[in-house]
Amino acid sequence: MIASLKGILIGKTKDLAVLEVGGIGYEVSVAPSTMERLPSEGKEVFLHVSESIGMYGGGVTYYGFLTSDEKIIYNVIRNNVAGIGARKALDLLDKAGKSLPDFRRAVQEKDIRTLVSLFGFTKKTAEKIVAGLQDVLGEMPSMGSESVGPMTSAFEESIQGLVALGYRETLAREAAQSARALLGPSSSSENIIREALRHLSGRS
Repeated sequence: MIASLKGILIGKTKDLAVLEVGGIGYEVSVAPSTMERLPSEGKEVFLHVSESIGMYGGGVTYYGFLTSDEKIIYNVIRNNVAGIGARKALDLLDKAGKSLPDFRRAVQEKDIRTLVSLFGFTKKTAEKIVAGLQDVLGEMPSMGSESVGPMTSAFEESIQGLVALGYRETLAREAAQSARALLGPSSSSENIIREALRHLSGRS
């Protein structure tokens, strides 16, 4: 699994950055706010990367972030807000990035009005965000911190383990979410995998 890329920025489109790393060009999806902060073409850039594997044997999509905090928050949103995929999670992060402290405060206080008026979420999406993130705010880093959240890592490790066992990423993520909801946010990857396998076997 690729966790980061460092190379020369050789191309930019509306939402894609192309990095040449070791003679290979990598297309990386980035949020509009990240695109605005990228250097000009021909300059070196370092991106933290989160991978997503498409359904039904699809290819790998890379999502890039300029800080580790952004990547962690992206993964927390992606892993816990119901009914969103990898691309939508990037859109939500971009809106939340207008003011991450205010976003966190609004989620904590269940302030739907602020999430709608300040960040531009629909009421339905704001309600999903509050429901999904209310109990996992501790996984989101203090803004400006470069630390890696251990609970997020355990969750991601469990998904990687399920994918290695042959499950599609979308199915593995769904099973891992169900398992962690049952076990609690501080569950180890081993326990999440074990419970997720029970969930998956019950569906077969």
